[in-house]
Amino acid sequence: MLTGFMHAMSFIGSAAFYVPVLVVVYWCLDPRSAARAAVLLAASSAVNGVLKLLFHAPRPFWTDPSLAPGAAYDSFGMPSGHAQNAVVAWGFAASRTRRRLLWAAAAAVAVLIGLSRIYLHVHSVGQVLAGWAVGAVLLTAALGLEPMAVPWWRSRPLPVQLALSAAVSLAALGLAWAAFSALGGWRWPAAWVRAITAAGGSAQPVDLAAGAGAAGLLLGVLAGLSLVAHRGGVSAAGEPWRRAARVPAGAAGLLVIYTVGLFFGSHAVAAYVVQALLGLWAVAGAPEAFVALRLAGRPTPAITRPGEVRAGARP
Repeated sequence: MLTGFMHAMSFIGSAAFYVPVLVVVYWCLDPRSAARAAVLLAASSAVNGVLKLLFHAPRPFWTDPSLAPGAAYDSFGMPSGHAQNAVVAWGFAASRTRRRLLWAAAAAVAVLIGLSRIYLHVHSVGQVLAGWAVGAVLLTAALGLEPMAVPWWRSRPLPVQLALSAAVSLAALGLAWAAFSALGGWRWPAAWVRAITAAGGSAQPVDLAAGAGAAGLLLGVLAGLSLVAHRGGVSAAGEPWRRAARVPAGAAGLLVIYTVGLFFGSHAVAAYVVQALLGLWAVAGAPEAFVALRLAGRPTPAITRPGEVRAGARP
């Protein structure tokens, strides 16, 4: 029973959980909060990929044959991406409220996700602690800079926003390339290969695909948000059937992009382009399609600007 619980906690700390939840929230419930979380998690994933290449540290079951892993990972272990993103995602969710109970719940989930990775022998204590620390730094920086960065970004013309999106993405890609290049002629130790194979995995040559994919996703999300805002935004309001219909309509586009991407292989360029297109469709293409299909509409413009009072209205 405990092992099943730890697998469940590990799952809710994975991209397989975060991505569908964020997509549904963005399309159907609260686009603004989901957009903020998506940018933060995309940036966190890019940072984690760079750090994993820099440290290229083994997972516990790679070096200790007595440990039975909960999954056959062949990516490096330092720092724990699950632990890092748990702090980022659940900490961001808690930042939307001042209720202490919700903060405590978010902290408990983040802790349990990290502990699940130790229990399943896919991360060491140090790797989980490092993941929590990196996640806390990223979350603190994001929450502190957002009040200044977002208004500044929005005040730029669209071409400048798109150029900034490309610059941020290329900076992430450059860091990943530098970390990858620092590996030089690094080769998998034979003991690590045996452990991964025994767990049911395959030790593939280390490449830049994961880092490129994370950088591409960052481009798609940032550029997509700028484009949809330039078009006037898309409202998540609507009858329940309209909201529900958005999910299969938007998912169909994601499936098409993903399927076509399979024909181009898993090298760095393909990973970058496919992830950029997936992010672009999720945050801009699908919402615009919802408007065209009459499944969603534009937000209602405010009658007055913030700080103004309508003529004839009493203060």
